[in-house]
Amino acid sequence: MTDSNAPQNGIGTLGEASLHAQLKQWYAQPGDLLEQSVEGYVIDILRGNTLIEIQTRNFAQIRRKLDRLAENHPVRLVYPIALEKWIIRQEAGDGYPISRRKSPRRGRVEDLFRELIRIPHLAAHSNFSLEVLFTRVEEVLCNDGSGSWRRKGWSIIDRRLLEVVHRQVFSSPADYAALLPADLAYPFTTRQLAKTMGVPLWLAQRSAYCLRKMGAIQAVGKKVKSIMYDRLDLFA
Repeated sequence: MTDSNAPQNGIGTLGEASLHAQLKQWYAQPGDLLEQSVEGYVIDILRGNTLIEIQTRNFAQIRRKLDRLAENHPVRLVYPIALEKWIIRQEAGDGYPISRRKSPRRGRVEDLFRELIRIPHLAAHSNFSLEVLFTRVEEVLCNDGSGSWRRKGWSIIDRRLLEVVHRQVFSSPADYAALLPADLAYPFTTRQLAKTMGVPLWLAQRSAYCLRKMGAIQAVGKKVKSIMYDRLDLFA
């Protein structure tokens, strides 16, 4: 979804990938209103007085939209993380699939910090919540020579939903802080967090940044050149 304050006709599906449209169909309940205009923004789903936005990536694109709407409305951001992904390759032109294989990469809940780094301040907003949908998806690649060098010219032309496996809602900084490993020793550095969490250092750094910005952890000093973090008591 593009972050626009112009559309007034309720039409916001132009250019949607299959995954976004399928998630919207899966998430919608009887009585929901789709593609509604609220304060000049087109909203994916209006459920009572709650505004629901489905964003498959690039939270920066809708940051201004979320900031503005959360001032006056309950806002739920829905974000999918693929626990399982199948890669379909097809030749350019006829679109006929030539292979289908399962990706070795499995998503995990900590992947939400990849995108949350764009809007960590909203995690502490009383009108904002984030719901992660853990999914099985297909990713369609086309041999058109226009893709990145990492994919040797293959372009991602679509993503499709196969199944929603389960879901998890984050409504407060305490919910995000609960993702910190139970065996993490305090205070900690991001390198220690990466090792204990079992994630790359860059993801641990993003996690710590988000948790600090939302007020779930605080910097308490330095160890050599690394910042030390400690957890704030959010459950008192």
